[in-house]
Amino acid sequence: MEVLLQELAVFAPAVWFNIYFAAASIPLGFVFAVFLALGKASRNPLISRLSRTYIYAFRGSPLFIQFFMFYSLALSLNVGLWRPLSVSGLVLHPLFIGPLVLMLNTAAYTAEIFYGALRAVPRGEIEAARAYGMSRTQQFRRIIWPNLIRLAWPAYTNEVVFLFHATALVYLALPVIGSQRDLMVTAKDLFERDFNAYLHFPVAALYFLAVSLVIFFIFGLIYRRLVRHLPAAPSLRWAPRWLR
Repeated sequence: MEVLLQELAVFAPAVWFNIYFAAASIPLGFVFAVFLALGKASRNPLISRLSRTYIYAFRGSPLFIQFFMFYSLALSLNVGLWRPLSVSGLVLHPLFIGPLVLMLNTAAYTAEIFYGALRAVPRGEIEAARAYGMSRTQQFRRIIWPNLIRLAWPAYTNEVVFLFHATALVYLALPVIGSQRDLMVTAKDLFERDFNAYLHFPVAALYFLAVSLVIFFIFGLIYRRLVRHLPAAPSLRWAPRWLR
């Protein structure tokens, strides 16, 4: 037990890097995904095709490769662009590129979720709002968006958890600078020291599991708030009912 507690203390600073990568990419990815979903559903063929191409490109390529591609692109532009602007230290830093690539990746997956929810919004409610005289902005704010977010929230919760798990790839694909160590790099360094894979990697998995449970809990509370006006689903009974 003492060894386990010591191991948990060693991994405690590392988990904050994974939380940072997820927390920095989720809000921007959420907003970008809304515009991508609306662009995919747009009647303008150019906007629709651009949005579809973006979503297909990021959903169809591995995240690990995307990290390499964006870092190589930023590195190739360093001499001609970033260095003269004195921002090469920021642009090439994993704490910047990591959330950037994660944001672009999760925006594509989230946009597909939102697009599916957008198509599932009852057409009758939109027609009723149109007949009532609502503008397109009012229709989106009062009818489309509330229905869309309620329909998409369970799937989006899973996407957020998947994104947090994907933060394990950041320092495996990007250079580790200074004392920056996330969960996977910390586990790898400890494993290379004593080759005890049955201790280090399970502890890292415990941290991923604990943070995932917190995400599920918080997003569950938000979802309960979103559907507060709907009738509650009957709870399951785990004990037999002997008396009628």
